[in-house]
Amino acid sequence: MRRRPRLRTILFAVNLVILALPLGGVTVLRLYESALVRQTESELLGQAAILAAAYRAALGRARPDPARAADYGVPAALEWLPAEGRWQPRAATLDLALDSVRPRPPAASESAAPADPAGVAAGRELMAVMQDAQAITLAGIRVTDFRGVVVASTGEELGRSLAEREEVARALRGEPVSLLRERVSEAPRPPLASLSRGTRVRVFVALPVLDGRRVVGAVVLSRSPRSIGETLYDKRFHLLAGAGLLLAVVVLMTLFTSRTISRPLEAVVGQSERAARGEQGAVAPLARPITREVGRLSEAVAAMARTLEERADYIRTFASQVSHEFKAPLTAIQGAVELLRDHAGTMSAEERDRFLENLAADAQRLERMVRRLLELARADVAEPGDERADLAAVLAAIAERHRRLGIDVRLALAPRLGTVAMGEETLDTILSNLLENARQHGGPGIGVTIRAARDGVRASVRVEDDGPGVSPGNAARVFDPFFTTARDRGGTGLGLAIVRALIAAHGGTIALVPSARGAAFQIGLPVR
Repeated sequence: MRRRPRLRTILFAVNLVILALPLGGVTVLRLYESALVRQTESELLGQAAILAAAYRAALGRARPDPARAADYGVPAALEWLPAEGRWQPRAATLDLALDSVRPRPPAASESAAPADPAGVAAGRELMAVMQDAQAITLAGIRVTDFRGVVVASTGEELGRSLAEREEVARALRGEPVSLLRERVSEAPRPPLASLSRGTRVRVFVALPVLDGRRVVGAVVLSRSPRSIGETLYDKRFHLLAGAGLLLAVVVLMTLFTSRTISRPLEAVVGQSERAARGEQGAVAPLARPITREVGRLSEAVAAMARTLEERADYIRTFASQVSHEFKAPLTAIQGAVELLRDHAGTMSAEERDRFLENLAADAQRLERMVRRLLELARADVAEPGDERADLAAVLAAIAERHRRLGIDVRLALAPRLGTVAMGEETLDTILSNLLENARQHGGPGIGVTIRAARDGVRASVRVEDDGPGVSPGNAARVFDPFFTTARDRGGTGLGLAIVRALIAAHGGTIALVPSARGAAFQIGLPVR
């Protein structure tokens, strides 16, 4: 059978795709939000690098004695710098999924020492540049001296210390820092179009200002990344196109499910409804059932419908045959009764006895036919059990019993026949019917030979007689109910039908096979 996907595989795939749609959307949004954070970090790093270079240059100009510049600043171990070369790349590294969000920064504190005068002078040069840059970038900018005291700011922290902040303390030790902090605002949520005010995090970047290998200050920038809501609003047309694509995927999955599940099932239902209306041959296995379960269902329904049609045909034919077989003796009985009723007084004793004998014969024929019909009905519904029969012993007992009835029964048995998968009574019924059939057609002196052998899981029994045999024209009808050529000798035509039904119920076979003389029946029985 061609391999087909299971129904549960189709359903799992459909559900997986449906589940992946929202999860994929959430994942994409989360990745995009992280991309916005890294974009903000990259922009702040670029601004910080320029401001650090500008502050270092201004600081050099503000020193009263350039020869003593080494006395200012804090030595630091700058492991992050490359061993050689002038390039000092700093890539954006923040990730919402990996980096923790720290609380909002503490307020600037009073400085224990005054700010570096040269740093104050250098910061004064940068103030105008910082304010102009803030107007465009919206970033908060602070520049501190080597002690962490603010010397330039776009806010109100001038002269106060930021040394207690984590990012500033690490930058004053010579380490570039990027981190996320909570953004808490007392104001209500801004409208959708408000730039950089709709997010709950703020990106902080702190770069050390280096003079050689000494930290002479720090540049601290902060800004909220662009809100995901605003970004999505700007991309609304692209999102609508994506939503349309997702809708198309859902429609395609629906059509796929309908084609693989609903349509084959509807075809099976339609066939069943046609069969229920009495249409012959309406149910057949589907040509393209798609899934394995639907294919098995279609084949099972077709097999069931075929069995029911065969059973219905059998019942109709059987009823017609029973009616025909019963009609002749009933008509004879009815005629004899009418004659006796009308002419009993004028009949002689011999005539009355003849009519009464005819009545008795017809009644016996009906009784015999009813008994055989009951036997056939039991054979048709027989179910094999766990019974078994010793084939050699049963054949020997049957042969001995029928020899006493005048039939010359000869046995030709192979060794180690074993047991067959049916009860002794059933096996006796089968072989007795075959021997009785031979006696009816060949007379009391007929000779019958029973040969038996075993071939693996099957036992072969051949029953052959030396009687007149079966003509070629009747060979195809010998197992039909009520077919007999010995009706005048008491035959009902049900014996071979009973034999075939019993053998078929136990998984065996029987066939009329060619023979040089007489009739020969070949039986195959499962062994156990």
